[in-house]
Formats: sequence, structure tokens, C-alpha cells
Amino acid sequence: MPITTCIFDAYGTLFDVAAAARQAAGDPSFAAIKDDWPALAEHWRAKQLQYTWLRAITGAHTDFWEVTQNGLDWALEKTGHSHDPALRERLLALYWELQAYPEVPEMLHTLKNAGMNTAILSNGSPEMLDGAVQSAGIADVLDDSLSVQSVGIFKPDVRVYDLVGQRFGCAKEEVLFVSSNGWDAAGATGYGFTTAWVNRAGEPVDRLPWTPHTTLTNLTGIPALAGV
Repeated sequence: MPITTCIFDAYGTLFDVAAAARQAAGDPSFAAIKDDWPALAEHWRAKQLQYTWLRAITGAHTDFWEVTQNGLDWALEKTGHSHDPALRERLLALYWELQAYPEVPEMLHTLKNAGMNTAILSNGSPEMLDGAVQSAGIADVLDDSLSVQSVGIFKPDVRVYDLVGQRFGCAKEEVLFVSSNGWDAAGATGYGFTTAWVNRAGEPVDRLPWTPHTTLTNLTGIPALAGV
């Protein structure tokens, strides 16, 4: 069955989650993280994801903004910067303005020009996703931003992936699902989507019952995978 619908994870897939720490580190006001911002960004992202999984399995759902703040607070303490409230405030503000990866606008335009449905499917809250989409200037090439907030549980619960068919009326076989998270792409494979893992960091494949159908280093090959 041909692909009609291309669905993207947001954070780490379309938007560079390290951009907030990197940008803050370039500000002389926050020179304290000039050297260790990569570690700060890595810890922040890791804890953000871990907290979504823990909340999902314990039934303690909250919005992604709270999880994002909790992850940052842990990362700031881990890297020795928890004493700096101005840094915390700046990093959180920058998270609403994350940069898209360079290839994102052209890739999405190619899909839309070919008549594809395009959307985000993310743990992010609707407000966070809107902020990122508007900041990146890609609202005109996305049909929707689907948030887990509507089902009250984080990925990779099947109720999240169900949102795609509910929104677009498409069969699972018509969907190309793209994520930078190997576990997310694996979960979507098990669900029945065709999947692409954007493995920018060259990470090993997660040891799960399913594996992504395709592994890429960036998003430039997505139109070809979709048959465009």
C-alpha cells in the first residue's frame, strides 16, 4: 500500500533539543556552561525521556512541560549549576524556540508538494509544539501537531499511535513514521507503521522485539522513502 501520510516525532527529530543549551552557552552571561553544555544537554534529554516512561508505567501522567522542567532541574544539579536560577530560566525560555535541523523545511516542502499528509506526533504539549513549529517557520508544511496530551499517556503506548489513523483516516500501512528515538521507531514498527529511525549520533540499535525498517543519519532521504 503506498505511503500517504508522513508522521514525525518532534524533539530530536525535527527540532534540535541541544540547541537551547548550545545557544545559552554562547551568551557571556552564562559562561559557566561554556565547556560543559553538551553534558548538560545530554543529561536533560535523557532524564526528560526517562521521566515520561516512568510516569507512563506508574499512571502518573503530567504535561510534557513539567517533565521538561524536572529533567532540567536534575541535569543542572548533576552538572553543578543548580545554584543559577537565571540560567534555568533562560534554558527553559529557549526550549520554546528550538531550532529545526537545516534539512527540515525543504524536506517537508517536498512532501507537501507531492500531496502527502504531514504531521507531528509528539509527547510535547500542544502549546510547546505550537511554539516550536512557529519558531521554526514550518506551520505551512504541517497539517497538524498531534500531542499525547489528548490521550493522557506518553509514547510508546499504542493509544498515542492510534491518533494518526483517527486524524487522517488512513491505514497503518499508509503511514511512514519518523523518529530520532530508536525505541519510538521500534514501538511504531510493532504497531504496524513503516518506520525510519534518524540516528544522527550513530547509536546502537535498541534491543527490543522490533527494529526500525530503515535507519538514516538525517531527514534528507525521507521523501524517497515515502515514494516521492
